[in-house]
Amino acid sequence: MSGANRIPGAGRLTPAKTARFTFDGRPYTALEGDTVASALLANGVHLMGRSFKYHRPRGVVSAGPEEPNALIDVQRDAARRQPNVRATVQEVFDGVTIASQNRYPSLSFDVGSINNLLSPFFAAGFYYKTFMWPKKAWKHLYEPQIRAAAGLGVSPDQADPDHYAGRYAHCDVLVAGAGVAGLSAALAAAKTGASVILCDEQPEVGGALHFDTSVMIDGKPGFDWAQSVAAELAAMENVTVLTRTTAFGYYEHNFVGLVERVTDHLAKPDRRLPRERLWQVRAKQVVIATGAIERHMVFSNNDRPGILLASAARTYLNHFGVAVGRNVGVYTANDSAYEAAFDLKRAGVSIAAIVDCRQQPGAAVLAEASRLGIEVLTGHSVIDTAGKLRVSSMTVARNGGGSSRTMRIDALITSSGWTPSVHLFSQSRGKVAYDAESQRFLPGTYVQECISVGACNGTNGLQATIDEAIAAGRDRALKGGFTGGDTPAISGTNAFEWTGGMAGAAEGAGPDTTVKAFIDFQNDVCAKDIRLAVREGMHSIEHIKRFTTNGMATDQGKLSNIHGLAIAAEALGREIPKVGLTTFRAPYTPVTFGTLINHSRGDLFDPARKTPMHAFEEAKGAIFEDVGNWKRAWYYPRAGEDMHKAVDRECVTVRQSAGIFDASTLGKIEVVGPDAAKFLNLLYTNGWDTLKPGRCRYGIMLREDGFIYDDGVVGRMAEDRFHVTTTTGGAARVMHHMEDYLQTEFPHLDVWLTSATEQWAVIAVQGPKAREIIAPLVEGIDLSNEAFPHMSVAEGKICGVPTRLFRMSFTGELGFEVNVPADYGQAVMEAIWARAEPMGACMYGTETMHVLRAEKGYIIVGQDTDGTVTPDDASLGWAIGKKKPDFVGIRGLKRSDLVAEGRKQLVGLLTKDPKEVLEEGAQIVANPNEPVPMTMLGHVTSSYWSENCGRSIAMALVAGGKARLGQTLYVPMADRTIAVEVSEMVFFDKEGGRIHG
Repeated sequence: MSGANRIPGAGRLTPAKTARFTFDGRPYTALEGDTVASALLANGVHLMGRSFKYHRPRGVVSAGPEEPNALIDVQRDAARRQPNVRATVQEVFDGVTIASQNRYPSLSFDVGSINNLLSPFFAAGFYYKTFMWPKKAWKHLYEPQIRAAAGLGVSPDQADPDHYAGRYAHCDVLVAGAGVAGLSAALAAAKTGASVILCDEQPEVGGALHFDTSVMIDGKPGFDWAQSVAAELAAMENVTVLTRTTAFGYYEHNFVGLVERVTDHLAKPDRRLPRERLWQVRAKQVVIATGAIERHMVFSNNDRPGILLASAARTYLNHFGVAVGRNVGVYTANDSAYEAAFDLKRAGVSIAAIVDCRQQPGAAVLAEASRLGIEVLTGHSVIDTAGKLRVSSMTVARNGGGSSRTMRIDALITSSGWTPSVHLFSQSRGKVAYDAESQRFLPGTYVQECISVGACNGTNGLQATIDEAIAAGRDRALKGGFTGGDTPAISGTNAFEWTGGMAGAAEGAGPDTTVKAFIDFQNDVCAKDIRLAVREGMHSIEHIKRFTTNGMATDQGKLSNIHGLAIAAEALGREIPKVGLTTFRAPYTPVTFGTLINHSRGDLFDPARKTPMHAFEEAKGAIFEDVGNWKRAWYYPRAGEDMHKAVDRECVTVRQSAGIFDASTLGKIEVVGPDAAKFLNLLYTNGWDTLKPGRCRYGIMLREDGFIYDDGVVGRMAEDRFHVTTTTGGAARVMHHMEDYLQTEFPHLDVWLTSATEQWAVIAVQGPKAREIIAPLVEGIDLSNEAFPHMSVAEGKICGVPTRLFRMSFTGELGFEVNVPADYGQAVMEAIWARAEPMGACMYGTETMHVLRAEKGYIIVGQDTDGTVTPDDASLGWAIGKKKPDFVGIRGLKRSDLVAEGRKQLVGLLTKDPKEVLEEGAQIVANPNEPVPMTMLGHVTSSYWSENCGRSIAMALVAGGKARLGQTLYVPMADRTIAVEVSEMVFFDKEGGRIHG
């Protein structure tokens, strides 16, 4: 047998299948299928942890994901360890090592428990007052100690050797929760032919049927019926059944995140399997069947090990075959706790008494209690408990005062009612509504295509739940256009209907300010703390939450939120809905970092992107720099050259002969459709209707506030097709920007967007000999000035492969950008280089590109702009369509502060000493002798030595810059002040003739 508290013949586990594990170094035996909590309880262990603030001894409270106390460290081997795992969820497997947390030196003797004696000094909000003085103590005294005390478990110190998987899925109906409601809804939807995904966080389907053995459905015990329905669903080709899978987040457009625990329960998992799998599901319809969470009773010393929820005691008995004690007390305000007492009594467990704070419980449960010989004390309350490391007695008194009596017990089960689990509904941005009659928050206003059924919808009664779920499942499928199949007929009966419930503090919880009546077990928040927060002036439930930390533990207030809200409402003299409800945020339960980041770690955490020509450039001696994720050729040094010498040579060579540059990293977006030009008219400042096929235009994209967002050249390939280029760093965000506006603001436009950045390799050939280099390689395109002028684009062939050939330049020289399918990029570059090298051309990199464009005054968005620059500030006002009625940012440009005088404007800077090169980012002032703090006029955005100009050049954002042309300003440095002259931004070939060569 696997423990003295295992009841022979009870539960659903097989005694012959055992597993061995250790807890804090002591060996135990469990049955296969046990959780750590059920296995420890079977062995008589109730003490499983310590609370965060007071380090009070704590035992298991629940049997599910709402567990706040029994958080453990799970270790498979030296490298595989995970802290803060809920013992109620972690399944035991042979050889697992379990350790308790937040204690020293041991769980039974924890020196941190001195905090419990000092608790009068640790009242709610004490940290807001205590750590304010003396000011100097924060850094050297308070902060180090707070950081050392923070958290419960200890983070692993070794790399995670496991791997994780991810999967995207689409379905017609996603059903979250596989209890009676979820199974019924999934079956109804599946029989129509709709594709269905059914997920549940437990190893087996059934939900509350794990503990409620009084349910009969279609003539079968409820749990057996659930397994047969799950098997039927799993056999259907249009259904995916996922157990051990939690729906942790409900996001926009019916996007739901699921985490599947694949191997955490296996002793020797196949290393080819992932430890966990992240499912990202896009569902047409969602059925939420997440049930309800039982609430504990709030009274003095209600946190001792051995005090747990009635439904948990039932689960441990009826599913795991474990009795939580041999002499159990019951304290309740709800009929459901009676059924727990009945089940325990029938299993041979003594029930000391059922203490019911109500005067009139349900007649049926009272009759059954009498038949079983269980004493029921109505109108009474448990006002205190005793026991050091486990509860040993409860003190009971009649409501309103009077004499009390103490009863010996070794466990106490409680229930103050059930809270509908509206977490996923709230995450979907649905608005909950307060039902005054049942004193519950229920789903109210729906925002997305979803519906709640069963207990999470406040539905009472087994048959009502089944009928509601079947109707919802079929209705969701019908909304997706499915009409086939029969509607399942399911009938169910239950021995008792649950009534009653309360929220807030019970008789034994005050208003005495010294009573520890716990609401939030993990964070040691008591009823008195809520009342103190109200006295301190906290009237919003969000402020009360932060003042007391109620609901901010790892369980996210699943047990505590409603109690805290009710106590706050009472203290404020308001109705509960007037106080408000805290926000339910994803994840529903903690999700490991490994699952979220999946393969994105190590070399894949920030994967390097390489252009198709990377190997060729590497062979030519390129030194690479990181530009975002891209590896870009920075410069090509020859023997004896440092970076500066190499860049100087490359700059001169491009202007005298030609240069070959890899521009593949530029963003490329295909905009296609009858309304493509209309769409670009709205996204860019200039017009596109008049652009003829075969021509290009420079375009600027703004944010709504009128500031430059991105720029690039757009080529019109046909009436309904544009080739849009973006900056390297802006490729993804511009695509998202376009898609966002297309879907939300301009959905009436008939347009398709496709990211083509990695489909095209781009080879820029720049310089006086550019045409001569590529002409013999090009087929089907006339490259003459007359037929193919600057800012032209044409489709043809180069080296026998398809090309989109642009005539444009970012150097101010005659230039072509050869776009070819990425697979041919290196071969085409090799062919071009074979022509270019004998003509004295060179390969050049990004640093040379920066210098060449600066010589011509061409800006780089993100370097010469900082998010506060308008087109006019950058001397690009000509790119704004004067007759355009609308585009993104047009209203922003009309703001008074964007047209005011004195704005920072982009200008050129020439140092008085031509050899002095400014530092990028250096500040600019008018008077270098002005006392500190000096008035800063702006900063240097780009600065280079230009071998072609024979001097340094720079660009800068300067307040009122255009009006300062010819003025002398100053750049103060640490060791000197540099005088500069404000100039135009074009430093080379000011007439611009070379580009038309």
